[in-house]
Amino acid sequence: VQLVESGGGLVQPGGSLRLSCAASGNMFSINTMAWYRQAPGKERELVAYVTSGGSTNVADSVKGRFTISGDNAKNAVYLQMNSLKPEDTAVYYCHFIVTMATYEYDYWGQGTQVTVSS
Repeated sequence: VQLVESGGGLVQPGGSLRLSCAASGNMFSINTMAWYRQAPGKERELVAYVTSGGSTNVADSVKGRFTISGDNAKNAVYLQMNSLKPEDTAVYYCHFIVTMATYEYDYWGQGTQVTVSS
């Protein structure tokens, strides 16, 4: 399974970005799709996740500003980021937990840089 991310970039405070992540490969079913981020000098943190059943959860730090959504048919997850702040600057990684042949595996995207600066 390979994950390919897109959508990062430079944006001014208050602006918006939409991140996308799509998985390719054979014979897997998705359990959970998530976005993490890692700022310089900080640990990687969970931003939001969505389950195969459609349940979502977002971190308190981004609640009301970020929205996660998933498309199981396309094996894709999206993160709509609005009202961006400088403290949202980080490398954002998508993360999938999938099941293949009764075993569970997890995979990471390559990361995409989001920079919020004037």
